[in-house]
Amino acid sequence: MAVPKRKTSPSRRGMRRSHDALTVEAFSECKNCGELKRPHHLCTACGHYNGREIVAVEA
Repeated sequence: MAVPKRKTSPSRRGMRRSHDALTVEAFSECKNCGELKRPHHLCTACGHYNGREIVAVEA
């Protein structure tokens, strides 16, 4: 059975995990109401996408 010959050092372990960090989600401002929304997604506050009303949102 394959077994490591030496203990992995904390430095080497940290270098291996350097790409595992979570990234911050991108947000853009809705051109209709000014609320923050995900890019290329429907605005949940006003129901607009790309300058058109897609879903009628009740107040």
